[in-house]
Amino acid sequence: MRTQPAPAIILVRPQLGENIGAAARAMLNFGLTDLRLVAPRDGWPNPAAGPSASGADSVLKAARVYDTLADAAYDCALVLATTVRRRELTKPVMTPEAGMAAIQATAGQAAIVFGPERAGLESEDVALARAILTIPVNPDFGSLNLAQAVLVCAYEWSRGGTQVSTPQERNDPPAPQADLEGMIGQITDMLTARHYFFPEARATAMHRSLRGLLTQPGWSAQQVRTLRGVLTTLAKKPR
Repeated sequence: MRTQPAPAIILVRPQLGENIGAAARAMLNFGLTDLRLVAPRDGWPNPAAGPSASGADSVLKAARVYDTLADAAYDCALVLATTVRRRELTKPVMTPEAGMAAIQATAGQAAIVFGPERAGLESEDVALARAILTIPVNPDFGSLNLAQAVLVCAYEWSRGGTQVSTPQERNDPPAPQADLEGMIGQITDMLTARHYFFPEARATAMHRSLRGLLTQPGWSAQQVRTLRGVLTTLAKKPR
């Protein structure tokens, strides 16, 4: 019996309603129902999604819309970004099978993130994730459409075994994305006030590197609270 909650599927800036519907169909084929949309290009609801969903209307009706990926993943303890390996980002890289095993081993909600049909996820989107999930396709023809990519991950999820919680997972759960974003924001604000992100030409790369460091898998909720307490203390003026 599976005890781990099913992962959310997050589509970032999806372009075509037909692809959203096909992704919903792929999800429901394997029991996934939590669909989250980030800034869909043509708005939501989209009448083009229904026919391609082929009966997965319940997934479409329950879909939630967010302005940003951080908002969509607010409650997630593990976020996996589906993309090819990015040289500019230092992230663990997993196959779908390994990614689903990581979800099974993580207490709390998880999410699998997919990018726009034309260009995929941007570096800033991938930087928010804890790890990269790459589907090992033919290197000479790596063209997967959105629904196909969702289908592969949903299938791998359906193959997973029962999650067995360890005492550490029960007593010290992973930090949800919202808490992690709060910590990153706090550190960023403190560093900005001290002109850390300089020169300006390097600021974007420095922000990305910092986020990459702080989104490495393994932060627990208690660790995030502890570090934020330390930062709050350091921000106070000495007595």
